[in-house]
Amino acid sequence: MDLRERAAAALSAARVRTAGLTDAVTDGELAAQHSPLMSPLVWDLAHIGNMEELWLLREVAGRAPMRPEIDPLYDAFEHPRSERPKLPLLAPAEARDYGAEVRGRVFELLERTPFEGTALLDDGFVFGMIAQHEQQHDETMLITHQLRPGGPVLTAPEPGPAAGPPPEAAEVLVPGGPFTMGTSTEPWSLDNERPAHTRDTGSFWIDTAPVTNAAYRAFIEDGGYTEPRWWASEGWDQIRAHGIEAPLFWYREAGQWLRRRFGVVEPVPGDEPVLHVSWYEADAYARWARRRLPTEAEWEKAARHDPVTGRSTRYPWGDTDPTPVQANLGQRHLRPAPAGSYPAGASALGVRQLIGDVWEWTASDFLPYPGFRAFPYREYSEVFFGPAHKVLRGGSFAVDPVACRGTFRNWDLPVRRQIFSGFRTARDA
Repeated sequence: MDLRERAAAALSAARVRTAGLTDAVTDGELAAQHSPLMSPLVWDLAHIGNMEELWLLREVAGRAPMRPEIDPLYDAFEHPRSERPKLPLLAPAEARDYGAEVRGRVFELLERTPFEGTALLDDGFVFGMIAQHEQQHDETMLITHQLRPGGPVLTAPEPGPAAGPPPEAAEVLVPGGPFTMGTSTEPWSLDNERPAHTRDTGSFWIDTAPVTNAAYRAFIEDGGYTEPRWWASEGWDQIRAHGIEAPLFWYREAGQWLRRRFGVVEPVPGDEPVLHVSWYEADAYARWARRRLPTEAEWEKAARHDPVTGRSTRYPWGDTDPTPVQANLGQRHLRPAPAGSYPAGASALGVRQLIGDVWEWTASDFLPYPGFRAFPYREYSEVFFGPAHKVLRGGSFAVDPVACRGTFRNWDLPVRRQIFSGFRTARDA
């Protein structure tokens, strides 16, 4: 499909997902705050429409604001999440109607807007940006569903056992040398992915698949949470202050580790990638295993570099968009697939599950690339640059393909555990 068709499809897919996440609960639950870490679902619902109106109807079409009085309520930097339940937010029905009215006008705009002439319009970037923004909030709302008390309201088929032959080895050697990191050609890439530039790494080994629950359980049972030598000092302070002794949503009962997942209590599956761990927990495990977290450059080289051609591909498997045989994306399942799944999605070097399943913590701080230029607004990336935030790569089962590619960068505070985060480890060659 061409870019205009792709934009229409991406916007439509995002809205279907938004409806599924918000229609699954009562209006009371939409308006409630299920965790101080997250907004009420109804805030996300109206914020999606407000962002779409700001950039497409006002900025592109030059139209007057539809409801200017609500702009401060849905400015993500105006009010922290913990304060948003106290704001005079739109009621669920109003939020839905507002979003639907905005979307109707946007589709009219999409039909007649040239995909050229300005940086916002070139290749339909601004429409792709809005589709990605909605999908990112859909992932945020899915996190809220995981934090929500009560029984299950979401359903999805199980991933099933790992398909195809298992990996031949537990780790893969990535040869040293230069490679192209980032992109200058991906039409809907966001500002922190740009520009493409050369990076050089030494040779290193990286796990063929993400670290599993079973492997992480061995760390717990070896006293990992009671031994300060594995922990960064801030991480040690964090787990001691909050009594943390396992990944978020895990608990031990009758000698067995259980977890709560979208309202379902189940035994922790040993073969799945570990989920809901902070950067500090990932770093501590890696030290315990006598390994380390890969740097962001190492992660991207393992994911994109083809040593035969010398090219950096869009995805680990090549340049084609993801399909269900290559990656677990788009909330198709409500959990990661078993570690070692998706051999068709392996990189040129044989590393699996670099896209989808779990966001993977890296060792790196979130910093701009050489030649970075904030676009179209500073608050997307620039205000987060620095040592306070660590980089995650690869996406999770909760990420839509429109917001996930080999160059896509995510970031968060190293204490965060409610996100769909896991990791893999590396070591010097």
